Amino acid sequence: MPKLSGYKNQKYMHTHNNYKINKNFASYLAGLIEGDGSIIVPKTERSPKGRLNYPAIKIAFDLRDFPLAQMIQKTLGHGSLSRMKGINAYLLTINNYEGVLLLIHLLNGNMRTHKIEYLYSLIDFYNKKYDLNILKAPLDESPLDSNSWLSGFIEADGSFSLFINKKSIRLRFSLTQTKVTENNISNEKVMNSLAKFLNVKMYAVENKKSKNLELTVKTQSIINNKILIEYLKLYPLWSGKYLNFKDWEKALEIFISVSGMKNKPEKIYKDLFEIKNGMNNNRTIYNWDHLLDFYSLKE
Repeated sequence: MPKLSGYKNQKYMHTHNNYKINKNFASYLAGLIEGDGSIIVPKTERSPKGRLNYPAIKIAFDLRDFPLAQMIQKTLGHGSLSRMKGINAYLLTINNYEGVLLLIHLLNGNMRTHKIEYLYSLIDFYNKKYDLNILKAPLDESPLDSNSWLSGFIEADGSFSLFINKKSIRLRFSLTQTKVTENNISNEKVMNSLAKFLNVKMYAVENKKSKNLELTVKTQSIINNKILIEYLKLYPLWSGKYLNFKDWEKALEIFISVSGMKNKPEKIYKDLFEIKNGMNNNRTIYNWDHLLDFYSLKE
């Protein structure tokens, strides 16, 4: 039997191999996995061909975010990275005993969405197969600004954008989720908490392609945008969205400097268009120096 890592009879596994896990890393990773990850638990021990089935936790990364994927792999000390077929993305897969057990520890007590049910199934699998006694922590219902979960969730599903014309300048952050998951579980609770945190309304809109209802939270006022900025100063982004966020923040500062002017100088529009044209899919220059300060595994 594999080494049991000292987990037996520990309540929610707040330590791993006798050291404390960095709470910021754990909550960030939970948010990232709940947005762009999957927890896979085999229904049978062996495949029809007799091969052993293993549980796995997978996280998808945009092709441009390969340095972040490598950093998370290095921090975990587990997992393999592979290029996904047909799309511009990489997949980090953790499926070895110690790696999955570490991920259980990191996620347990830090999840906020329906994906906690998959974690519970994984815990049941490990408890039964390896004679463990891992207890299931409830959903994290602490304030969103109390940990880095939201920054991980934004990495997966959030976006920063500028809308500029001669009549108006708008700086928007938005995040969208399906209203009801494929397992018929509502996302309203977590999206409501995000809307409340940002002091905005949540909107239900039909997706034109899928015809499914989606829930969207978006900011457009200076006050709402500043709430998000203050949060991301405490709990930063680490993917390429960090660069978009910093440009977006710079654009907001420029906008605030002329917000009281009826006729804004032409230079303002030129500066904002220059920022806009270097963001998101238009970005060609990436600097990953911010990853030098990435979270450690241990507290």
